[in-house]
Amino acid sequence: MASTLSPSTRTPSPPEMSERIRNAADISVIIVYFVVVMAVGLWAMLKTNRGTVGGFFLAGRDVAWWPMGASLFASNIGSGHFVGLAGTGAASGIATAAFEWNALLLLLVLGWFFVPIYIKAGVMTMPEYLRKRFGGKRLQIYLSILSLFICVALRISLDIFSGAIFIKLALGLDLYLAIFILLAITAIYTITGGLASVIYTDTLQTIVMLIGSFILMGFAFAEVGGYESFTEKYMNAIPSIVEGDNLTISSKCYTPQADSFHIFRDPITGDIPWPGMIVGMTIVATWYWCTDQVIVQRCLSGKDMSHVKAACIMCGYLKLLPMFLMVMPGMISRILYTEKVACVVPSECVKHCGTEVGCTNYAYPMLVMELMPDGLRGLMLSVMLASLMSSLTSIFNSASTLFTMDLYTKIRKQASERELLIAGRLFIILLIVISILWVPLVQVSQNGQLFHYMESISSYLGPPIAAVFLLAIFCKRVNEQGAFWGLMTGLVIGLIRMIAEFAYGTGSCLAASDCPKIICGVHYLYFAIILFFVSIMVILGISLLTKPIPDIHLYRLCWTLRNNTEERIDLDAEDKIHKEVDDGIDEDNPEETRGCLRKTYDLFCGLQKKGPKLSKEEEEALKKKLTDTSEKPLWRTIVNINAILLLAVAVFAHAYFA
Repeated sequence: MASTLSPSTRTPSPPEMSERIRNAADISVIIVYFVVVMAVGLWAMLKTNRGTVGGFFLAGRDVAWWPMGASLFASNIGSGHFVGLAGTGAASGIATAAFEWNALLLLLVLGWFFVPIYIKAGVMTMPEYLRKRFGGKRLQIYLSILSLFICVALRISLDIFSGAIFIKLALGLDLYLAIFILLAITAIYTITGGLASVIYTDTLQTIVMLIGSFILMGFAFAEVGGYESFTEKYMNAIPSIVEGDNLTISSKCYTPQADSFHIFRDPITGDIPWPGMIVGMTIVATWYWCTDQVIVQRCLSGKDMSHVKAACIMCGYLKLLPMFLMVMPGMISRILYTEKVACVVPSECVKHCGTEVGCTNYAYPMLVMELMPDGLRGLMLSVMLASLMSSLTSIFNSASTLFTMDLYTKIRKQASERELLIAGRLFIILLIVISILWVPLVQVSQNGQLFHYMESISSYLGPPIAAVFLLAIFCKRVNEQGAFWGLMTGLVIGLIRMIAEFAYGTGSCLAASDCPKIICGVHYLYFAIILFFVSIMVILGISLLTKPIPDIHLYRLCWTLRNNTEERIDLDAEDKIHKEVDDGIDEDNPEETRGCLRKTYDLFCGLQKKGPKLSKEEEEALKKKLTDTSEKPLWRTIVNINAILLLAVAVFAHAYFA
C-alpha cells in the first residue's frame, strides 16, 4: 500500500500504522490467541450435549455463576463499546459512562424479578413467554421479527463496523475483506458449538479483554502524567486548525465542554440531560437487560437461582469498569492526539480518517496502535477482535434460537429436532449476508458518535417492549389486545422519529439538521420516557376495556401468582396437543449404519447421539429441574447482601462523579 501512494497526495499515516503490527511478537500473540479460543470452543463443544434443542440453545441449564457473569458482560460489551464509549468520551467527557452504570440496578432487577418468572414459565425465548402469558400468535411473531431487525440494525452492524475500524488501522486491509475474514471465524464456532461453546469462549475473552484494557489504561495514564494532570490537560485539548472550508466554526464545537467531568448535566442544554439519564435511560436499559433475548438467554442457562443472581452481581461489578477502561482512555486519546481525534474542520477530518463529521471513533484504536509495545499491541488487537467475536457469537446464537423456536416452527409444524437444528444453522449464514449489506448504512450514518447512534435507536424501539414485559409480569389484568395495540402504537411513534432522523440526518455541531422541531426537537432520552408512558396508557386502556385473562391461565406467569403450584392450562394448549401427537410417530427405526464422513459431520454439528427415549416420569423430573427456582437459604442471604453492597457502590460512584 505504501508504495502506491505518492507522498504528496495524502498523509501516509495508515501505512505506517499497519506496518507497526508486522513484527514477530504481535503476529505470534494473535495466532496463539486464536488457537486457544478455538481449543476452548472445541472443548466445550465435545463436553456438552448439543444434540437436543435445549442443549444447543440453553447449554443444558448447567452453567456456574462465574462463566455466566463473564458471558453476560462479554456479550454486552462489544467492540462497539470500545470504539463508541471512548469516542463519545473524547468528544464530551465522562457522562457516557452513566449508560454503563445504569446497568447495575437493572441487572439486580433482572436476577431478582424477571428471571424467576421466566424459569417458572419454562420458556426458552422472550416471544415464547409473551405467547404463554397472553396467548395468540401475533405477539410472538411480531416480537421475533422486531428482535431480529434490532439485531441487524443495532448489534451486528455496529459491532462489525467498529471492529472493521480496528482491522483497517491495524492490518491495512480493505474494510470488507476484513469483515469477511472475521465473520467466517465467528460463524464456524457458533454454528457448530451452540450456547455452551459461546459461554466458555466468552469467559476466556472477558479475562483477556480486562487484562488488555487494564494494561492500556496504565500506559495511557502514565503518558499523561496521572489523574490530576489528566483533568487539567483534557480541558485544554483544542486542535490547532479551527478554521477553514469557508466555515465560521463556533468555539463550542472544538472546546471541551465545561461539564466534561460531571455525570449529571443541564436538563435542557446538556447532551445527556440528567432527568433523561435517570428515567429515560433506565427505561431503555429495562428493555435491554431484562427482556432482551441475548442477555436473558445467558441467565436461563444457570444451575440454579443463586447462580443466576451471583452472575448478575458479578456482571454489575464488571460494568463499573468501562468508565476507567474505555471512557477515560478515550479522553486521554484526545489529549495525546488532539489534531486527529478532536479535528473539527471537515476537510481536515477527511484527511485524518475519511469522514467529515469527526474522528472521535478513532480515539481508542489510535491509543492501541501508538502506546502499546510490541506483543502487547497484538494482545490488544486480539482483545478487540475477541470482544467483537463474542458479541457476534452471542447475537448469532440468540437470533437463530429466535428464528427456529418462534418463526420456523410456525411455518413447519411437523419439523423434527434435527431439522430445527439445521434450520437454525442455515439461518445464521443468512443473517451474516444481510449484516454485511447493512454495513455501508452504518458507515454513512455514523454521525460522529457511534454510541449516540446506538442509544438513540434503542430509545425509539425499546420502550414499548419494556412496557409490555413490565406490565405482563407485574399486572395480571393486562391482556393480549392491550399488549398488541400498545406495542403497535409504540412502534409507529418510534419509527416516525427514527425514519425522520435517518432522512434528515441528526445534524452536527457545524450544521443543524432540518428535521421538524416537533419530531426531532426532543432529546432521545426524553423521547424514550414519552414513548414508554404512551405505550403504558394504551396497554392499560385497551386491557381495561376488554375481557381479563382468567387466573387459571396465568399460574407462575405473573409476579402475584408466581408461587402457585396448581396445574396451569396454557393459552397455547391446542398447539401443544399437535406437537405431542407428532412426537409419538418419531424415529423408531433401528440405528442405520453410517459412513465415516457422515459420522464426522454429525459429530461436528452435534447431531450424533439421540440419548435414550425418556419415560413419562423421567420427563416430568427433567421438566421440574428446568423450571425449579428454589435456593438454599445460606446462598440466598449471601447474594442478597452482595446485591445491597452493589447498590451502595453504584450510588457512591454516581455521587462521586456527579
